[in-house]
Amino acid sequence: MEVYKGGLDGETRKVVNLPTGFGRKVTAGVIVVLLLIIGSSCFYTVQEHEQAAILTFGKYTATQEQSGLHFKLPYPIQSVVKVPANLTQKIQIGYREDDRGNFYPVEEEALMITGDENIVWADAVVEWKIADVRNYLYNISDPEQFLRNAASAAIRSVIGSTRLDYAITEGKTVIQTEVKAKLDEILSMYETGIQVLDLKFQDIEPPEGEVQQAFKEVTNAREEKNTKINQAMRYMNDRLPKARGEAQALIERAEAEKKARILNAQGDVAKFNALYEAYRANPDVTAERLLLEALEKVLPNAKVIITDGDGNTIQLLNLDEVLKKSGGNAQ
Repeated sequence: MEVYKGGLDGETRKVVNLPTGFGRKVTAGVIVVLLLIIGSSCFYTVQEHEQAAILTFGKYTATQEQSGLHFKLPYPIQSVVKVPANLTQKIQIGYREDDRGNFYPVEEEALMITGDENIVWADAVVEWKIADVRNYLYNISDPEQFLRNAASAAIRSVIGSTRLDYAITEGKTVIQTEVKAKLDEILSMYETGIQVLDLKFQDIEPPEGEVQQAFKEVTNAREEKNTKINQAMRYMNDRLPKARGEAQALIERAEAEKKARILNAQGDVAKFNALYEAYRANPDVTAERLLLEALEKVLPNAKVIITDGDGNTIQLLNLDEVLKKSGGNAQ
């Protein structure tokens, strides 16, 4: 039923009568919605690359490092701030990369002065990750900008005490190590919660122009020098062991020859001494035997004939025939 009510202003208003219990239903619905909202705020999910800082009435109380679904007190009692703590991130010093993958220089970061008052262009890449969520969130306002400024300061500090020719040649690795140590010191001093995993220089070179070309030629000459030195060392390491082996072989052969000659000489002496003792015991027989042995060596195929010594050759004794017969009988 529609009820029209008049008023003092002379206008007639339409009053709508609500169904019985409508207010209680609306209240119950609001309560259910609020309960759903509060209940949904009690659960949160942490991804594999994330860690979550739990805030109780806005104050940090704990860090959730495990991934998955977790429970907390409803908002506004507790809230959660997630950060990519397990993700390795990179920043560029001295250059930037746009969305299309193109690189462009940043001169105010890349140009710096060396220890011998020369200008050098240095750009680097810093790999880092979040090591302490609480310090990362509350000790620094802009972590990435802070890290960029700290890295630039560390690079300028080290290169500012280094000579240009050393920085652009063999000193690059040493400078990288010193810069990383300096950067770690700065981050630790301010308790940033940032851990630097690696720092690598892309280029350390003079500004473009004739100076850069001259230094490149110097660098190439030094690299060629080092290459030749390495080749010479490799040749030496190859030849020296062989030469030592050959020398040792010559020494061993000489020692063997020495021992052989000594033994032969000792044998000859023993043989001579034995012959001398036989000669002393019977000089005539020994002398005749030596003569016959010498003739046998000089004339091995000659026939030996013994006569009576008076020049007559009628009665002869052919020793060859006798020796052959005696040899046959002996067999």
